[in-house]
Amino acid sequence: TLVDLKWPHTLLIFTMSFLCSWLLFGMVWWLIAFAHGDLDHSTRLQRDPAEGAAGSAAGFVPCVTSIHSFTSAFLFSIEVQVTIGFGGRMVTEECPAAILVLIVQNIVGLVINAIMLGCIFMKTSQAHRRAETLIFSKHAVIALREGRLCFMLRVGDLRKSMIISATIRMQVVKKTASLEGEVVPLNQIDIQMENPVGGNSIFLVSPLIIYHVIDKNSPLYDISPMNLHHHEDLEIIVILEGVVETTGITTQARTSYLADEILWGQRFVPIVAEEDGRYSVDYSKFGNTVKVPTPSCTARQLEEDKSIM
Repeated sequence: TLVDLKWPHTLLIFTMSFLCSWLLFGMVWWLIAFAHGDLDHSTRLQRDPAEGAAGSAAGFVPCVTSIHSFTSAFLFSIEVQVTIGFGGRMVTEECPAAILVLIVQNIVGLVINAIMLGCIFMKTSQAHRRAETLIFSKHAVIALREGRLCFMLRVGDLRKSMIISATIRMQVVKKTASLEGEVVPLNQIDIQMENPVGGNSIFLVSPLIIYHVIDKNSPLYDISPMNLHHHEDLEIIVILEGVVETTGITTQARTSYLADEILWGQRFVPIVAEEDGRYSVDYSKFGNTVKVPTPSCTARQLEEDKSIM
């Protein structure tokens, strides 16, 4: 919860944790001094033997030296927890309870420091911040590639630091019914992808076009241009996972395409060009597409009747 909170809320909790602990233990130190008689006016001159011969003769030893009020107890609480130690106040061996409180407050302070520092470290190295620089094309397309209908999308990374062991996978979410009549409103079906390096692993050194061949094993086998409208119960979810190079933390970026966000008969324009022996990427054209000749039929019809080509 602390990691997911916004920064102002986290800093407020961070500050209040210390203030509340200081106040709580300041009250405990004040109660110890009150119970031992350190706050009694008649013994005020005798608390510190260095204050005079009368104090030394009396032999009165306070639990904590130089505590006269709640304010001084609060200051001593701060000194104990953050180990400042200005030297004006110190615990004596007169009160075992004071020694126990000293130990407890040190442990509480260390726990608060550990939690808060760990929380701040996690917030500054959150993986989802890195995922914001992993971008997907606004639309997906279906067009011919190597004589077969393919579902395609483009993915890219805006940072120079690479994503290590990047993998990408897709799922089709749609309403299905079993042979027994059971209706599954949000059935998730994994679909196999192909990319330039094979398998689900990708080397995201430049924007890539990830594509899925629509064959007889594909859940998109019976999809045609007539099905790509907002009333169609279809959504394709794309998940990109990888390890952040600088922190070693796994990150995940996700997007999805509804039926009306899939363009039929279009393909992505090239955005990688070679200039003076170096490759450059024009991200302004990242999601641009152009129309290409594509049969307006399902992959099943195209496979059964090659004359459609």
